[in-house]
Amino acid sequence: MRLEQIPVVLGIIVTLLGGVLIYDALKPQGLQFGRDRRRRVRAPVNASGELLVAGGCFCEAAALIGRDTWRWGTVMVIAGAVMLLAGALMNREHLKEMLLFRGASRRADESEKVDNPNEKIREKDRIR
Repeated sequence: MRLEQIPVVLGIIVTLLGGVLIYDALKPQGLQFGRDRRRRVRAPVNASGELLVAGGCFCEAAALIGRDTWRWGTVMVIAGAVMLLAGALMNREHLKEMLLFRGASRRADESEKVDNPNEKIREKDRIR
């Protein structure tokens, strides 16, 4: 692989990332398997903000693929940065939760509490 092809490959990877973000923003939010076992309620994800982040990824990918010879590269970098910033601001509560609230996030229900602490935990109730 020649050195000049590295920005094109990175641009394709960033384009794929933008496609995954679009899928995540447009998929039904109600599909959840099992129950949520977190202590606090999850912060909602703003789908419009996630779509803006995906658009910013596409702009940055276009600038990478266009390299230095494309005349709109600077415009795409600026537009992509603005879209990424706007999307991050729209999802700031979700990002704050993901970055700051790390640690134990499970609380046992009343039905899961064991009277005898020496009793073995059933296989399906074990945290992995």
